[in-house]
Amino acid sequence: MTKKELRKQYKEKRNSLSESEYQQRCERIVERVIENFDFSTQHYVHLFLPIRIQKEIDTFPLIEQLQSKYPQLQLVVPRVVPNSFEMEHYLYDAAIITLSEWGIPEPMPDFSQKVSPQKIDTVLLPLLVFDEKGNRVGYGKGFYDRFLTECRPEVQKIGLCLEEAVPLIEEVGEWDIPLDFCVSPQRCYEFGVKN
Repeated sequence: MTKKELRKQYKEKRNSLSESEYQQRCERIVERVIENFDFSTQHYVHLFLPIRIQKEIDTFPLIEQLQSKYPQLQLVVPRVVPNSFEMEHYLYDAAIITLSEWGIPEPMPDFSQKVSPQKIDTVLLPLLVFDEKGNRVGYGKGFYDRFLTECRPEVQKIGLCLEEAVPLIEEVGEWDIPLDFCVSPQRCYEFGVKN
């Protein structure tokens, strides 16, 4: 299937989830991240804050667990630069998160500490669907592909997805950066060579 077809189909699947099924899947994903990854030697982990109206994976419980288990870890969250397809990245502080005009929880730049993408060790990525080779389909704006090109080549890329892998995503372009891992409610997928 094409990215456009997959995007439409998986947005519909996500929207059709009951609230309890959505919560259960989110909880299983958080458990799998904690079980499968060791962040004890890392310094900066980037993760997204959920757009609740789009039933994105609720990362707030994951933030709590990471902060508890890895006190040395600096959590970094994105902010969309207005009128662009770019993101800025700031240290997470629950006290200075606000909702953007699109309903996205974001750090307030005037009160937050900016972080260079070059410092980031791991990126936890939002996505709608992924395939068995680690290719992902997001919302189609390319924010994360652009961001990942600013990170170090060895940055660990972990997708978080409410659904399981599809066999193949068609029309993968040279600008599409594949995942190293993807965590779904059922399992943790590994692609290619570990970083």
